[in-house]
Amino acid sequence: MHVMGYHLFSADGFKMMIIPCSIYFQMPYQNNTQGLLRSQYYLSLVHVASLFPGMSIVQAASSFSEVCTTAILRSVNGVLAVLCSILVYEIITLLRPTLSEGKATICAVVLALYPLHWFFTFLYYTDVASLTAVLAMYLACLKKSYWLSAVLGALAVVIRQTNIVWMLFVACTGVINITLVRPRDNVEVNDTNTAIRKSNRSTSNDDVTSGSNLRQRKFSNSLGTDKHSMPSASLVSTNHSSGLLDEVKVIFLALWHMKWELLVSFSPFLMVFVAFLAFIRWNGSVVLGAKEAHTVSPHFAQIMYFGLVSALAVAPLHCSKGQVVDLFRSFWKRRPISFFQVFVAVIAGVFSVHFFSLVHPYLIADNRHYPFYLWRKVINAHWSMKYLLVPLYVYSWFSIFSTLGKVQRKIWVLAFFLATAAVLVPAPLIEFRYYTIPFYFIILHSHINDYQSWLLMGLLYLAINVFTMMIFLFRPFHWDHEPGIQRFIW
Repeated sequence: MHVMGYHLFSADGFKMMIIPCSIYFQMPYQNNTQGLLRSQYYLSLVHVASLFPGMSIVQAASSFSEVCTTAILRSVNGVLAVLCSILVYEIITLLRPTLSEGKATICAVVLALYPLHWFFTFLYYTDVASLTAVLAMYLACLKKSYWLSAVLGALAVVIRQTNIVWMLFVACTGVINITLVRPRDNVEVNDTNTAIRKSNRSTSNDDVTSGSNLRQRKFSNSLGTDKHSMPSASLVSTNHSSGLLDEVKVIFLALWHMKWELLVSFSPFLMVFVAFLAFIRWNGSVVLGAKEAHTVSPHFAQIMYFGLVSALAVAPLHCSKGQVVDLFRSFWKRRPISFFQVFVAVIAGVFSVHFFSLVHPYLIADNRHYPFYLWRKVINAHWSMKYLLVPLYVYSWFSIFSTLGKVQRKIWVLAFFLATAAVLVPAPLIEFRYYTIPFYFIILHSHINDYQSWLLMGLLYLAINVFTMMIFLFRPFHWDHEPGIQRFIW
């Protein structure tokens, strides 16, 4: 059930959500008995279960209907948004242990203001829950709690079926973190024959860092007992400057030497994936609900739109003079191959927008959404406009690749791009909400170190949020063919 109206959190609704969550997270809540707290927590679990088929009897209960009000339902995302910010903070501090806690807090606060995430915090919709589940799954995988990560992945898939792709991506990052480790002495592997070496030492005694710059910090107990560090096992060493093919070769060598250990560790992800395949066979489609409106389509232009939107969302970085100069210098150092890459990217972009720029019926029929106006006033304003935007698409993706490539391995960047394409390309409808999860992965792995960039991003997000909320609240309109008040949303 999706309620598309707007409602600020009421005090009673917020309290009804904080009480059960305080039990789960063992947070103090005064002036309430333990029995009352536990009963209200169980009541919230009943509400979640009632959303599944076969629970109409529970929904019919008068006591439940009194609790299941619009305000309380919309308060769910408020609690999840707070939890999401905590997850962002934990992931940032785990990926970047040298980052100060103050700067990590600023990053979490600014990302909480990301317009697509912030706006749907006030509505009873699945976006905030989906992002929270995916981030929790990723954090658990970074801590090498693979069973917990797979369980959270299953929850993410239940919330939104396309999250199966992000579960597979998270599993891939786990494999990369295990197979591509770099010892403290930063030994560079120039020959793949020397990429695999014997090690009788446990990884718990080695300060290793992974392709995601994962280091031991405050979770030393969970990371120190890495069961993949076996006697006579393979310890793979690569350098960030190594090529993509070198990393692939090293991974395959490591996978062969550690096949049984990796199979056991990542079997939970495999079980969730097999269950998802069984679901597709039973359901006849990936999505629930209106299947005819969500048919798989080759919408390759969607990946172009995402690159530009993500670059604009981090405009202080990607649209800065320094970033443009850095990209130009990087291209100039590798002139022949760089120019060839740009040429291929431009041709692919033109090909995508010409043959695979789809127009979903919902896009041109529903004027409540901002993509409706962006399509009419920008992309489709003139027949040449979609081609003129291709250079911006190409620059956006090269800037994103450059930023990620500074701190991530090439195989990680490739896996991320393939996962993003697997989620966005089959979607025929232009929906900025689909961009939220891949954007968060980009920003979490882009090392933006200066306060000025984060401050500018925060001000940009605040300005957009104020604008969209003012339009939502004070610019309602009516449809002639349908009764009721309509409002502008993302």
